[in-house]
Amino acid sequence: MNSAEIRKKQKELLFPNVANYYAEPLVAESGSGMTLRDADGRDYLDFFGGILTVSVGHCHPRVTDAVIAQQKKLVHVSTLYPTKPQIELAEKLVQISPIKPKTKVFFTNSGTEANETAVTLAKVATGRRDMIALRHSYGGRGTLAMNLMGNQNYRMLDSEVPGIKHAHAPYCYRCDLKLSYPSCDIACAKDVKTLIETETRGEIASFMAEPIQGVGGFVTPPKEYFQTVLPIIREAGGLFIADEVQTAWGRTGGMWWGVDQYGVTPDILTSAKGMANGQPIGLTMARADIADKFAGLASISTFGGGPVSMVAASATIAVIEEEKLLFNAQMMGKLLRDGLLDLQKRDARVGDVRGMGLMQAIELVKDAKTKEPDAAAATRLLESAKKRGLLVGKGGTYGNVLRIAPPMIVNQAQIEQAVRSLNESLDEAMPR
Repeated sequence: MNSAEIRKKQKELLFPNVANYYAEPLVAESGSGMTLRDADGRDYLDFFGGILTVSVGHCHPRVTDAVIAQQKKLVHVSTLYPTKPQIELAEKLVQISPIKPKTKVFFTNSGTEANETAVTLAKVATGRRDMIALRHSYGGRGTLAMNLMGNQNYRMLDSEVPGIKHAHAPYCYRCDLKLSYPSCDIACAKDVKTLIETETRGEIASFMAEPIQGVGGFVTPPKEYFQTVLPIIREAGGLFIADEVQTAWGRTGGMWWGVDQYGVTPDILTSAKGMANGQPIGLTMARADIADKFAGLASISTFGGGPVSMVAASATIAVIEEEKLLFNAQMMGKLLRDGLLDLQKRDARVGDVRGMGLMQAIELVKDAKTKEPDAAAATRLLESAKKRGLLVGKGGTYGNVLRIAPPMIVNQAQIEQAVRSLNESLDEAMPR
């Protein structure tokens, strides 16, 4: 079948809420490294990686070989039986964990499950129910996850889970408090104290935050944000859940974890996506004394810790180490950021450039002074980039943010090619 036939069948057979990019969705057929090929044989430079999931490139030989070998040996037994691949991965995760002094892990098969496990653990461990989440956040597709998120675009249901309070996000470009960084003195973080004092009994179970808000449009907190807010959280007895579904595995450059960029230590951490380079996986890590609160509460995850996903994750981590991709993400991220800042200098309607490492974004506005979001321009820019063979992502609460996050194997020539394509696409999408 060609692309047109597949698109037609999708409309006939799949739920209508399955979202696709582009007026004519790209039908992916194969991938290799930085390249994605569609069903009509056209190649694209992939600067989104299946939503930051293809972390070491499409079909990396090391990961692919590990998956094939395991597929021939043992595919599934569920968590009712321990396996060598599960323990080998757990040992590596404990070694590189940002949680000190000792970490324990729980495997599932998605970021949604990882986040819901984390929230359940925080409630069990503290004996409390109130939770603090951030506006503009995204947590997954489960009922709890949808109630936690601060983004109306993905809230398919009315609020159904009690005890969730949403704090101001550290969204400096669109500060709720109408202040400017750094003279704001991180007022959004300090306001969490008032939120706890006025909307809870003074004690909470948890504070969940992404080091960089993914679906929210790569909203990147000031460097002091977490160091300011966490003492407030811990004074109220709360545990810090770092949602690293998108930011982990070196994505932010130079370090394994997004929280490392802020010099803070989480109590619980979740991840998924880039952990296994495309294999379904979810991870919840916690300080050992917190994880041990689950003692006596028997639980299973049918596909969590599946042998194929476990070896894929171990191989992905090995590739990141051996190919020095933490460093590459840092260096190529700087090159990408410089290129995006050049776009902003050319056109003030590129209202904001933000991110870390290979997790960068541009926010498009109709007017630099009013900062009115320009979602239509973002859609046009997405289409223009595709026409030039470049794939990027879109997001933000107002649909006006381009998310740019290539696999971490990206090189200088590919960064320069992508920036040129974005430059040309910007001229087409936002004519002066």
